[in-house]
Amino acid sequence: MSKRFEEIDWRPTPMGDISLRRRRDPVTGREVYEVKLGDEFLMSSLFTAGETELARLGLAALPKDAAGPDAAGPAVAELDVAVGGLGLGYTARAVLEDPRVRSLVVVDALPDVIRWHEEKLVPLGGTLVSDGRCRLVRGDFFERAAGTEGLDPRRPGGRLHAILLDVDHSPRHVLHPGHAPFYEEAGLRALSEHLHPGGVFALWSDDPPDEDFTAVLARVFATAEAHVVRFDNPYRPGEESANTVYVAGKGAGT
Repeated sequence: MSKRFEEIDWRPTPMGDISLRRRRDPVTGREVYEVKLGDEFLMSSLFTAGETELARLGLAALPKDAAGPDAAGPAVAELDVAVGGLGLGYTARAVLEDPRVRSLVVVDALPDVIRWHEEKLVPLGGTLVSDGRCRLVRGDFFERAAGTEGLDPRRPGGRLHAILLDVDHSPRHVLHPGHAPFYEEAGLRALSEHLHPGGVFALWSDDPPDEDFTAVLARVFATAEAHVVRFDNPYRPGEESANTVYVAGKGAGT
């Protein structure tokens, strides 16, 4: 049996102290991994439905011919995807479970989070680092999204079929003030330039659907929708919790 509580790693970062913890949850009896930044919880392996649905809903919104005119059905691996924010890796794993995915680049600003996966200190680390389609890249997602080089440093200027983002708590509750401009119209237009025509941008949020933000998405993309993801709350039997996943599609001719 594992220890009731263990701090696996702790490091100072420009955004605050980050820590990886493992504990035996007394309510569920499960071994739980948690990531904290300062006093805020960033991620828990008890609550992963929203992160998984971010990938599922984002990739499901791609048109059948998103991989290009030579795509011959859903099993053809021709999709290039980027994820902003590695966390415990649940969004990345869900992306890799889609057989259409040819490549995945996961951009994270914190080298220690990447190291946790490379050293297999977290449960999904071995799965991600052993998949030849997946690369974990240290970088500032928001700086790359605003620039012209793109999100994949190996493909400067290259476009992607889907970009999935899970860094901030929500468009209004950001981890760093420098992230806020991304969620405005100009920031989202810059991001859209990194998508192929017909590509998809999807975003996880811990807040309920925000009509004002959905309207900003609709001004930039051809389609925009907010999905409510409901899941059982293990601490409140019989009750549900919810996240929001925004899905925006780029026009086929843009």
